[in-house]
Amino acid sequence: MKTKNCRLDSIKMIISSKEIGSQEELLQELAKEGFQLTQATLSRDLKQLKVAKAASMNGNYVYVLPNNTMYKRMVDPQSASEMLRHNGFISIEFSNNVAVIKTRPGYASSLAFDIDDSKFHEIIGTIAGDDTIILIIREGCSKTSVKQALAHVIPTINQTK
Repeated sequence: MKTKNCRLDSIKMIISSKEIGSQEELLQELAKEGFQLTQATLSRDLKQLKVAKAASMNGNYVYVLPNNTMYKRMVDPQSASEMLRHNGFISIEFSNNVAVIKTRPGYASSLAFDIDDSKFHEIIGTIAGDDTIILIIREGCSKTSVKQALAHVIPTINQTK
């Protein structure tokens, strides 16, 4: 059985990758990803995620994530489960005891929560925006040890430079 967090993450991925104009369309997309839920549950999920509707380029109203009024659509969208396998992670860069992680739109806060919840010794804390996370790294910890710790949450992290 898929968890609520997985469902919320899938909703974010679907909304950020496709133009979805109704709850019925979103329910159909979620069904393709293996989620069976009622319209009432979906409505509560949308409220929790603070999803809004905004006019798209063609004038239709579509769902958008908060802080994403100029929402970004991927040119070649993947399925939500494909995107979730990668945790929305795009890249990581280091500068002294700070690291910056780039994610797909709308995914940074979930990934930052997972990092904080893991209580890695190497990471003091995170600050998340819409598609960027700032990590504060404990003094004396190497980039390699930080990446090794993060690999528990971001399996693809070692495939980046």
